[in-house]
Amino acid sequence: QAQVEESGGGLVQPGGSLRLSCAASGSMFSKTDMSWWRQAPGKQRELVALITRGGSANYADYVKGRFTISRDNGRNMMYLQMNSLEPEDTAVYYCNTRWLTWAWGQGTQVTVSS
Repeated sequence: QAQVEESGGGLVQPGGSLRLSCAASGSMFSKTDMSWWRQAPGKQRELVALITRGGSANYADYVKGRFTISRDNGRNMMYLQMNSLEPEDTAVYYCNTRWLTWAWGQGTQVTVSS
């Protein structure tokens, strides 16, 4: 089974930006639709964005227009560019396949605070 490793999180002020990365192992990445999820303290994990193997993207309403998902199939990498960050975006961010068929990684913490 493929493994994923998220990175790029940190502490940022409201209105700031961060770029998250997801590194995937194995040979299936380029053939697989992928997704970003997040989980805030005390809340359920929620979908942030999806990207097909061909690069078509869809976003949750609460990040639409602020976040951009992308991927590099040649490098087995997926990215989440997050702009205009809000305190409500504070969460641990995770990547997985669209249908959650891979094991979860440890995630990367994003904290938006002044």
